[in-house]
Amino acid sequence: MSAAATEIPFRAALRTWARIGLESFGGPAGQIAVMHRVLVEEQRWISEERFLHALSYCMLLPGPEAQQLATYVGWLLHRTKGGLAAGLLFVLPGFVTILVLSLLYAAYGDLPIVAAVFFGIKPAVLALVLEALLRISRRALKHRVHWWIAAAAFVAIFLLQVPFPLIVLGAGAIGLALQRFVPAFVPENAAATSGSGALAVVDALLDREIPAHAQPSLARALRVVALWGGLWAAPIAFLFATLGGSHIFTQIAVFFSKMAVVTFGGAYAVLAYVAQQAVETHGWLAPGEMLDGLGMAETTPGPLIQVVQFVGFLAAYRQSGTLTPWIAGTLAAVLTTWVTYVPCFLWIFLGAPYVERLRSSRALRGALACITAAIVGVILNLTVWFSLHVLFGTVRDVRLGPLLLQVPAWETVNVAAVAIAVAAAVATLRFHAGIFALLGGSAIAGLLWRFGLSG
Repeated sequence: MSAAATEIPFRAALRTWARIGLESFGGPAGQIAVMHRVLVEEQRWISEERFLHALSYCMLLPGPEAQQLATYVGWLLHRTKGGLAAGLLFVLPGFVTILVLSLLYAAYGDLPIVAAVFFGIKPAVLALVLEALLRISRRALKHRVHWWIAAAAFVAIFLLQVPFPLIVLGAGAIGLALQRFVPAFVPENAAATSGSGALAVVDALLDREIPAHAQPSLARALRVVALWGGLWAAPIAFLFATLGGSHIFTQIAVFFSKMAVVTFGGAYAVLAYVAQQAVETHGWLAPGEMLDGLGMAETTPGPLIQVVQFVGFLAAYRQSGTLTPWIAGTLAAVLTTWVTYVPCFLWIFLGAPYVERLRSSRALRGALACITAAIVGVILNLTVWFSLHVLFGTVRDVRLGPLLLQVPAWETVNVAAVAIAVAAAVATLRFHAGIFALLGGSAIAGLLWRFGLSG
């Protein structure tokens, strides 16, 4: 066992990961902000520099970066069991909540009271995303080069629809090139301190002596691939062998396994791909139902990508075969979650030791600094996209040469949503309201508007 494990008791870590899982609302930006507040500022377990370094690595991977970041930090603390605990506890609250909501959705459809709660919570989630954007940008944009990279990334993804992997590769290439000629923009690998200025616990221990699990090893890498690759492939092979390739369970396993490999760019990039394939190609659900599922994922704890569980549930619920729809949907929800997250553990446990070893590389720090700056631009894109779709009833695409603008129909502005968003932003940015108070108050505001003031 590493020194970190003896310094931070595993039970204490379990309590912290459970808390983070329950508080992780607001999509990836909000979830990363929650982890930063708890791990860097409150617990003082990990330094700002190491946190951003880990975030940059997770942003390079397919899949939900917030869950992978939790897994990475858990792995640093307590090896594989720590990574498993952090990753699973990050997902579990959202899985249980969305499974219950999926069952209710299938049974009762579009409940007015549920729609009213979602109406109030969505603007509050927008305020949480804005808070995360401001928090991360203050820490990631340290040099004018970083500001230019962030601005270019925003223009590229929002106006030019440049794929996120290309933005990441471009930012990394710029960082590698500029670190030779503009050395000031590369963050120094100085003493890793927590928010209080004291040396962070994990950094003090790891910098003193790199534990065995953080040292790269070919034998270890092969074991990781065999174990986690086998756990990923086993249910797919079993379904092919027993049910055939045309069965809905097999289709779900194959589709979401492919998604786990090819979808880069964070939750919204993943959801765009899932929506197109699930709605248009497979016909598993309607466009309006996809938006309902997104509303569930946005207003429940856990990764935003957990909406895929809702997609898998409805697909099997409606093609249940010899099973009852409830059982088929529940099994599909478990299967979807399994093939979505097992690859995440594979990527982290396989690559993390190499990333830790390369922290001392100036070239890598330059590349990751620019990638982190580009991530700020991408999160700004998500904030604007979310604002348009929460605050306006209609958003249309307008083509201006190579630019594709998303322009709201101003007459469709939702005054109540704007009012809730402004109030939530003031509550969280000025008065630092707790997340449960913020979401609870916003949900009550939504209920009052739908059943009181607007009635």
